[in-house]
Amino acid sequence: MMFRYQLLLVAALALQYVQAQSTTTSYVEPTVPTGSPIPGNYTGALRPQLHFSPPQYFMNDPNGMFLDTEGTYHLYYQCEPFPSWPMYPPMILPDPLELDNPTGIVAGNQHWGHTTSKDLYHWTNQPIAIYPGAEGEGIFSGSAVIDVNNTSGFFPNQTNGVVAIYTLHTPVEETQDIAYSTDNGYTFTKYTGNPVLAINSTQFRDPKVIWHAPTQSWVMVVAYARAFTIGIFTSPNLKNWTHASNFSQAGLLGLQYECPNLVPIPLLLNASGPLAPSNFAPARPDTPSYILTISINPGAPYGGSITEYFPGNFNGTHFTTIDDAARIADFGKDNYAGQFFYGIPDASPTISIAWASNWQYSQVVPTGPRENWRSSMTLPRQNVLIESPIGNAGYDLVSYPVDFSSLYTSGSPLVSNSSLGNSSLFVPYGSLLSSGALAFNITISSIPAAAGTQGGPPMGTVNFTFLSSSTAESLRGGLFLAGDFWLDRSLSSNPFRSNPFFTDKFSSSPAYGDPTANTSRSILAVIDRSIFEVFLDGGQRSATTTFFPEGEMDTLVVGAAGISESVGVSVEVWGLSSTWTGMEAGNGTMAMVQGQK
Repeated sequence: MMFRYQLLLVAALALQYVQAQSTTTSYVEPTVPTGSPIPGNYTGALRPQLHFSPPQYFMNDPNGMFLDTEGTYHLYYQCEPFPSWPMYPPMILPDPLELDNPTGIVAGNQHWGHTTSKDLYHWTNQPIAIYPGAEGEGIFSGSAVIDVNNTSGFFPNQTNGVVAIYTLHTPVEETQDIAYSTDNGYTFTKYTGNPVLAINSTQFRDPKVIWHAPTQSWVMVVAYARAFTIGIFTSPNLKNWTHASNFSQAGLLGLQYECPNLVPIPLLLNASGPLAPSNFAPARPDTPSYILTISINPGAPYGGSITEYFPGNFNGTHFTTIDDAARIADFGKDNYAGQFFYGIPDASPTISIAWASNWQYSQVVPTGPRENWRSSMTLPRQNVLIESPIGNAGYDLVSYPVDFSSLYTSGSPLVSNSSLGNSSLFVPYGSLLSSGALAFNITISSIPAAAGTQGGPPMGTVNFTFLSSSTAESLRGGLFLAGDFWLDRSLSSNPFRSNPFFTDKFSSSPAYGDPTANTSRSILAVIDRSIFEVFLDGGQRSATTTFFPEGEMDTLVVGAAGISESVGVSVEVWGLSSTWTGMEAGNGTMAMVQGQK
């Protein structure tokens, strides 16, 4: 969850909460729909077409993600399901229109929104899954599991019961509560014995639970936020939890720890090989088989919020890191609070989705006043570990998007060039793609072995630029062949540039220490109206960045300059279909439910 700003009215809120608790057993904000999804218009010029975004209003952390027994992916998320004045003031105040109207599209009154998918790209919005039970409560971040063996006792006649574990936030305390579902996670009943874990703290949140087969127990990681500690708890039944150990004071601290994840993760035998079981290394005590991720906010290198990760091993009670290094999962500024899906088979890469925004400006981005929504999720990513190509640097996380080739608008690229050389490729795609979404692949091969070394041949660059023909705004990036990748989202004269926290330039060094040993580089990138993601060298480095153009991006230019004649540069540009097409009613409002279970 987000940074908890101190509120002037904490005492009043606490009194309001106590009074509500004593007079109310089932509280639902009257303006929040129950039993039916919130409608949303997905046709806006800034609305992503393959990244998930909420139907309306404000969204932040992904929650409770799991793959059910019928092959459906469930994504819950922190949502503000009706307009309200912010519970947590933004870093920069909203524009005057939002200040005058106390219905800002901001965080507060947190519920668990819900959406489902068969392929992680085509999403069906579902009714809100979990509501606060009293005025002053918030259903904060958490996770969900499938209780196959009915350890909880909630499911005497089924093997697919779902248990959600979440933080119940009130002005006076944060506790860990559970709710259970007998219909595959569409509706939940809160456990009458809540809370299942409480320590009398206002800074204790974001539980992530997994099943640890060797010890036949449930394992929870949860953040003691301001203590910079991740607590590890175990349970036989999801109701009774025992403290096992702590992971403390590691990596970047920022102001607080949030949203921890502890999951098993494959290690690749060959870093350049496929993300497939045939390339997974057997488990060994001297190599990592788990990853712990921790989100911090504020305190990221570029400011605001970010996620770091630690490769290591877990024995059922204690997590041990391979080393003490702090590793950042994304070199952009819009990737936070990522969560891994529960229920992904062991013989597969782990799959994650993160919130594609940053708490420094998430509550003031222009999608609010322009289109009545704020924030999207990242692309779904496959994740594995590799042994770092940098000597003695341990292990790196590789993140690569789940295959989206089914979204290609045709069986062949919009444009391709297998030998670009020192020239440019011009792609005016605006009239060709109503989705405004495309992907490009750039492969650079036969880089000279001495390239990039002192006295070696010139390196050259491969660059790309997205342009708006109506406003001349641009999103740009590029790669020095044996050096850094750079990205610039300043959009020339775009008004949102004036936000002092909207850092507009980013860069990343290559994932190898000796450029003389490298012979190829690659770039995979996806642009989706107002979000851009890039994956370098098969996902060894990745970045997520949002941008908010006044005009629609409609042109791509890819060019190379200063490269040796022996270097090969090939480019493919693919159009991507909207995943919301066919779900629109005549008034542009999405037809939400396609047969809820």
